[in-house]
Amino acid sequence: MIECICVDDEPLAREVISKLIVEHPKLKLVSSFSNAIEAKEWITSNNCDVVFTDINMPGINGIDFANAIKTADTLVVFTTAYSEYAVEAFEIDALDFLLKPISPNRLAKTADKIDEYYQLRKSQDANSLEHDKGHIYVKSDSRLVKVAYSDITYVEAFADYVKIWCSDGKRIVTLQTMKNMEKELPAGLFVRIHRSYIVNIPAMVEVKPSSVHIGAIELPIGKNYKEGLMDVIQKNRLS
Repeated sequence: MIECICVDDEPLAREVISKLIVEHPKLKLVSSFSNAIEAKEWITSNNCDVVFTDINMPGINGIDFANAIKTADTLVVFTTAYSEYAVEAFEIDALDFLLKPISPNRLAKTADKIDEYYQLRKSQDANSLEHDKGHIYVKSDSRLVKVAYSDITYVEAFADYVKIWCSDGKRIVTLQTMKNMEKELPAGLFVRIHRSYIVNIPAMVEVKPSSVHIGAIELPIGKNYKEGLMDVIQKNRLS
C-alpha cells in the first residue's frame, strides 16, 4: 500500500480528497492536516510515500511546503482549484497536479502514476549493484534501458519525467524526479547546476558566471546551485 497524507485548510475539500484516497485500493491514508505547519512537523518524525496538498493556504502555502520537505523521500501531488499554479508546481518536481473538483477517475490516474514511479524505484534498487560498474538502468517505454554514465551529457527535468541526453544525441525519457536522479548518479561525475539540470562534469567545456556549456548546448546555472558547482570545479582543479 502507498501511504499518503492530505493537507488542505478547507474541511470539505480535505474530506473529499481523504475519501478518494481511502476508497482507492492502492492508497492508504495515514493522516490529514488542516495546515502545512502541522504536516511539516509530522513528516520530520514519520514516513509517508505521498503528500496530497492544497496550494492556496494561509500561513505556509503548498508551494513553500513542498519546497520545505524536498529533503524527505516523499512525492508531492498538488490539489487546487487554481490552474495557474500548474507551471510552478511542476517546476519543483511535483508528481501530479489535480484540479478541483477531483473525480475518482482522475485520482485513479494519479495513483497509477505513483505506483509506476515506485515500481521503477524497485527496478532501479534491484539493479543498484550495477551502478558501481559505470551504468544505470532506467525504465523507458515499458522496458529497462542500460545507460553508461560516460554516455550521459546532461539530465533535464520535464514535468514529472526527466530527459536523459546522451553523447550520441539520443534522448531517453523516464518517469523520475530530479531529486532521485541526483541521488542515483555518482557525485564524482555529475553535479546539479539548476533545479532543471544535472550535468556530466567531464562534459563541461566552458563555465560562465550564469551558464555552462556542454558542447554547443548552453545551460543556465541556478543561483541556489552556483556555490555547489564552484566547489566541484575547485576540487577538479586540485585533483
